[in-house]
Amino acid sequence: MKQVQTITDILYGTFEVEAVLGELLTCDALLRLKNIHQGGGAFLVNQNWSTTRYEHSVGVMILIRLLGGTLEEQILGLLHDISHTAFSHVIDYLMEEAEEDYHEKIYEEVIESSQIPSILNKYGMDAKALLTMNSLLLDSPLPNLCADRIDYTLRDLFHCKFINKDEIHSFINALTVKDNEICLTSQSMAEWFTKVYYREVIDFFMDPLNIYANDALTRLLKQALKKSVITLEDFKRDDAWILDKITASQDQDLLQLLKQINSHVILIEDDSQYDIYRKPKPRMVDPLLCIDGMDPVPISTVSTEIQQLIKVALKKLHRGTYLKVIPY
Repeated sequence: MKQVQTITDILYGTFEVEAVLGELLTCDALLRLKNIHQGGGAFLVNQNWSTTRYEHSVGVMILIRLLGGTLEEQILGLLHDISHTAFSHVIDYLMEEAEEDYHEKIYEEVIESSQIPSILNKYGMDAKALLTMNSLLLDSPLPNLCADRIDYTLRDLFHCKFINKDEIHSFINALTVKDNEICLTSQSMAEWFTKVYYREVIDFFMDPLNIYANDALTRLLKQALKKSVITLEDFKRDDAWILDKITASQDQDLLQLLKQINSHVILIEDDSQYDIYRKPKPRMVDPLLCIDGMDPVPISTVSTEIQQLIKVALKKLHRGTYLKVIPY
């Protein structure tokens, strides 16, 4: 198939992509993701927490490409977050979705109401069959690696300035695929990524300011829904659309709640007197190591350091975070 469009990603570099990918990249349903932040309301309190669903989706597509995935798998990667609503997982807090899977429940509806089926059909692809196929490269159960898990980790921590491009490229070069599972050919890189993922989970997902921002945003959005300033349908738009509606309402209660979402708040971890409690999904990786033709084994089976790290991380995740809020 003719290569028709050149794309550049901040992590992986420049690539030429097939015509079908070029059209999908510029359709309205994909472009909407440019205005949806992956970290929910985190961007409102820290400019480095700015990854968008579009940037991540493109990254997942490219990573699957680098791993030798088929064109169909690359399309799945590009579209895997297409149904994320405004502020990403904040909708799960609003709807009290413990599994944080609201976007998965509306995936088919979002696809069917978009240009995506017609674009795929134009290139001779069965949209329904393609979008219901499984790909372990895209999504493999924890604690294994997958393109989605790898990309959001690298991307978030790069924007946070926790890791650099040289480290990322060394890690990418150590990836391989065996029996459809992503493995690493270097013990040091397997250990590195496990430590990096620990930082993603503990130092980003569970950062007190991040938790506070999403809690405060959830309270704001609940009130805006209660006052009928916004509707659930508005979440099918994007972050800016909803914030603009709230600002335009001139509702002083809502504007005060919006003003409280800032980085000047003082947060104290205190499990005896707390205003916020957040227990995230227990996520931890244990990358498969494949060296010198050996069968893949989890890195924790050969690294006592990683065994201990995973143990500590899971303990923190199961405990959750208790925060006392002292307003600025």
